[in-house]
Amino acid sequence: MREQDSPAIRGTGGCLCGSVRYEVRGPLRPVVDCHCTQCRRTSGHFAAFTATRPQDLVLTGSVGLRWYRSSSTARRGFCGDCGSSLFWEPASGERISIAAGTLDLPTGLETVAHVFVEDSGDYYTISDDLPQRADGNHGIVIPAD
Repeated sequence: MREQDSPAIRGTGGCLCGSVRYEVRGPLRPVVDCHCTQCRRTSGHFAAFTATRPQDLVLTGSVGLRWYRSSSTARRGFCGDCGSSLFWEPASGERISIAAGTLDLPTGLETVAHVFVEDSGDYYTISDDLPQRADGNHGIVIPAD
């Protein structure tokens, strides 16, 4: 039973094998599709990420969680057991991005933008009418509580 003053759970999720599970206890940003080379290589395609404030992400199971410093500006969290790509965290620590496909349904989220579109794979076309950015500055913020 949740304590009276603890924040409500807004979402849950985890990896394929269950070694990593989490709860989100704050608002989630709409989904942004990232087409950068690193996301394509770690996910096998472009990656769809939502985000929350770090203090609103609670790990309820982290046995398999591993972190990889993918650049000087960010690290990526994944399951060392099943390989699921789970998190992206900038070195600034202002947010933690969560792979949208790892959230349990229903999410209530929608995709709102594409970033790093100039790095997109040559085997697909971005065919929707959502905003497209050459860089990662999408301007989508985490909503207030």
